Amino acid sequence: MTELDDDIAYELFKNLEQDPHLSQRALSRTLGISLGKVNYCLKALAAKGWVKAENFKKSSNKLGYAYILTPSGLEAKARITARFLRCKMDEYEKLKTEIETLRREVEKQTPNNERRFVD
Repeated sequence: MTELDDDIAYELFKNLEQDPHLSQRALSRTLGISLGKVNYCLKALAAKGWVKAENFKKSSNKLGYAYILTPSGLEAKARITARFLRCKMDEYEKLKTEIETLRREVEKQTPNNERRFVD
């Protein structure tokens, strides 16, 4: 997966670790992406050896799968989570700076009696 896909990989890993029996359709709804994209991403994770799909042998739904994170998948999840966190922290710092800049602009342009709405 590329860095652009880290957020999707992170969300897939997180959801599958919580519930390996989630269907692709449920993952699609949870992640807000198409069913086809979920299928593509799961196949990519499986091709890397990070996720293993196991059929439910005793299930009445013979198309049902459990998506199990492999040991290398758990390592990949840790790396992706760290990158995801760094990216979100960078976004947070940029947003804090932007908010402070906007707050100063508003203070310059707003009469004293209206500033209480800015804080």
